[in-house]
Amino acid sequence: MNAEFVDTNVLIYAHDRSAGGKHTAAVQLLSHLFEQGAGALSVQVLSEFYAVAVGKLGMNSQYAEDAVADLGGWMIHRPSHEDVLRASRLFRRYKIGWWDAMLLNSALELGCATLWSEDFQDGRRYGTLTLHNPFA
Repeated sequence: MNAEFVDTNVLIYAHDRSAGGKHTAAVQLLSHLFEQGAGALSVQVLSEFYAVAVGKLGMNSQYAEDAVADLGGWMIHRPSHEDVLRASRLFRRYKIGWWDAMLLNSALELGCATLWSEDFQDGRRYGTLTLHNPFA
């Protein structure tokens, strides 16, 4: 099975019990990826998750740290200088936001076929990568 990249919003909804159907969908997706050993993300996603979980959701910092630790077995992209340059090219080519370009670059660098996010058009393709909205 190909690795599937998860955006921060999926992780947030999985930990936000007040998110209703989005919470349920996110938990189901993450459970599936854990079972299949197919989860992928980046240092950017982990950092954003921790900041939002503690800051906006009011999650206990130790609990947020434990949630980040639980994802340590997933494929994790650690961006380099070259990744910033590749992301800048994606930024210009597709006219997308900077952090979205970094996210796309990470998913592409890990060889993912799928990126799960609510922040992109469902079904949009970027080369070999297809974006899917798990909440659509």
